[in-house]
Amino acid sequence: DDFRAAERTFQLLTQVAGRAGRSPLGGRVILQTFQPEHYAIQSASRHDYAGFYQHEIELRRKMGYPPFARLVRLEYRHANARQAESTAQEMAKRVADWIAESAYPGIELIGPVPCFFAKEGGQYRWQIILRGMDPASVLRGKDWGNWRVEVDPFSLL
Repeated sequence: DDFRAAERTFQLLTQVAGRAGRSPLGGRVILQTFQPEHYAIQSASRHDYAGFYQHEIELRRKMGYPPFARLVRLEYRHANARQAESTAQEMAKRVADWIAESAYPGIELIGPVPCFFAKEGGQYRWQIILRGMDPASVLRGKDWGNWRVEVDPFSLL
């Protein structure tokens, strides 16, 4: 899931509407969607920045997403599906141990799970997500091998 999707949708729709409205003839935006009732679409249609923000910030607070918590995404890729999965399972156990040893309580381990786009460029992709006030602290000074690490990733896809 991509927790910034609504924010990007709102931003894109307000940008398109703004550009459409610059024409001397005026402008009209027509959007085809399966979710016309979604708060990002409804807020953008009303140019309601404050309403969108209030809804979005409350949702992020409830879900423990930034700015109320931080995220770290670890991603592993390998050409062999079984190797990718077993390496992900091993790393998850290591990370769980690191969390248990750390002085930073409240760090949540999510995964390992295949990435949303599980195979890309001939490689199988697995990810582990850490969520908490300072999840990167668990990884400092540790050997992550060939894992890609992103703090507050732009996307979880």
